[in-house]
Amino acid sequence: WIKKNNNLSERSFCHFILSPIKKIINYAMSDKIEEIEKAMEGFSIKISNEDKILKQKNLMKRVLQKWLPADQALKEMIIHHLPSPAKAQSYRVGNLYDGPLDDDFAESIKKCDSNGPLMVYISKMIPSSDKGRFIAFGRVFSGTLKTGQKVRIMGSNYVPGKKNDLSIKNIQRVLLMMGRKVEIIDNLPAGNTVGIVGIDQCLVKSGTIADSENAFPMKNMKYSVSAVVRVAVEPKNPSDLPKLIEGLKRLSKSDPLVQCMTEESGEHIVAGAGELHLEICLKDLQDDFMNGAELKISQPVVSYRETVEGVLNPEETAVCLSKSPNKHNRIYCYAEPFPDGLSEAIENGKIKSSDDSKTRIKELKQKFEMNEEDVKKIWCFGPDGNGPNFLVDKTKGLQYINEIKDSCNSGFQWATKEGVLCGESIRGVIFKIIDVTLHADAIHRGGGQIIPTARRCFLGAQLLANPKLLEPVYLVEIQCHENTVGSIYGVLNRKRGHVFEESQRPGTPIFNVKAYLPVQESFGFTADLRAATGGQAFPQCVFDHWQIVPGNPLDKNDKCYELVKNIRKRKGLKEDIPGIENFFDKL
Repeated sequence: WIKKNNNLSERSFCHFILSPIKKIINYAMSDKIEEIEKAMEGFSIKISNEDKILKQKNLMKRVLQKWLPADQALKEMIIHHLPSPAKAQSYRVGNLYDGPLDDDFAESIKKCDSNGPLMVYISKMIPSSDKGRFIAFGRVFSGTLKTGQKVRIMGSNYVPGKKNDLSIKNIQRVLLMMGRKVEIIDNLPAGNTVGIVGIDQCLVKSGTIADSENAFPMKNMKYSVSAVVRVAVEPKNPSDLPKLIEGLKRLSKSDPLVQCMTEESGEHIVAGAGELHLEICLKDLQDDFMNGAELKISQPVVSYRETVEGVLNPEETAVCLSKSPNKHNRIYCYAEPFPDGLSEAIENGKIKSSDDSKTRIKELKQKFEMNEEDVKKIWCFGPDGNGPNFLVDKTKGLQYINEIKDSCNSGFQWATKEGVLCGESIRGVIFKIIDVTLHADAIHRGGGQIIPTARRCFLGAQLLANPKLLEPVYLVEIQCHENTVGSIYGVLNRKRGHVFEESQRPGTPIFNVKAYLPVQESFGFTADLRAATGGQAFPQCVFDHWQIVPGNPLDKNDKCYELVKNIRKRKGLKEDIPGIENFFDKL
């Protein structure tokens, strides 16, 4: 045994740890039961007759579960390698706290100080045994949480300094949650996970609890998947509608990813990460939250986005002019696409509308090479004030321009929420106002005149800038036997998917295939794949990115136009896309 590497000796880790594990895996994948039994005798592990019937992967799993149980290995690794809250919070505070990093709250989080101001982040809601109620589950980052304590509850949409999504309540009970057991306690200091009873009506999914009105909220969690598959639900028996509305509220609380919303048409929409996720959510809704009341469920549909590809010299060729209803005000605007990667940076929270303007300007200039003048004059993000679109003021030396800023912002939020092609949200577009003509009298340039005019102008600018439709795309990882790889390619090609990586696990006949698959084509994909491979392929899908749908949505002979037409029909809009004459006014 030597510590220096002389390139001749075998490493002890490989010899004593990896080699035995690999040997057992090879035996299992080759169905060599006798060899497995001999090897396991040394550990006093018996292979039962039920286990001997299993083949390959299932046999390997069962043997490894008996020999090296994951729970014990994970527990040891967690104890030895994960940092304690006191150590971790000292360097993670920048990723946790949304306020200034030099205030009392950040300092207390950094020290994990149980005597400091209270800061608790609630990450999820857990259904309690008390029907219809939820336990708020989270972690105490600073201070001590006490039963009966008066606290400020900031929801995920809370904006510092405002009162929306803010509640003030007393803590009814503090729970210590240990696996399946729950213990009621009087108080809990910083560094512990906690269950709180009595605040579930103030929070939908997540939020921050503090005891001071000067505290900023903790940062919201970002999910690696998006809710891109939607269905409309309605009760078979109209008298069950109140049950459905209450059930949707409870479903929204119980699953951090699912989105439940009501469309303007009155339809109740449930959106999930994929076909399987939606199926589970709808089963929970029907059986657990609606006491078995029957539902009518529409065919699953996919959420799309709208964008622009841009044109050359848009300031000369793609400017839209819109006049207000009283004809006294005019807005001139054009649209351009975002630089690559900027939409993703905004969606992942790396660039936010609430960021310090100097930091944001520096980031947009250096990382995305945006024009300094444009970056300094960003009026707002949209939709919802934080989406991946910008409204930029490129006007110079105009009177009254700041008086119409709020009205233009409102028109921008409206336009980016419902784009011109099919009423889907716009993504990755910069709208630039280059000139305005305004009436001298303030009463003739109020919100009623400017908001609809600004919206028409932005939608017209979208139409002139070569509009495109974006569709969501899954990253699919497929584990399969080497004999079935050809069949997988066939199924993916039929569904507009393409393989970008293929690798074999060393020493096994198992292949890992990675591919991109449009979400629209994913319905029934698992069934088709298993039918083509005799059940020997196991796919996993996760949302990865948005891609432009090939074709021209304005060309009536194009497949993309048909897709837009179907979406418009489903939403109850006029089938034809509005022409530019609806938005562009002549001088």
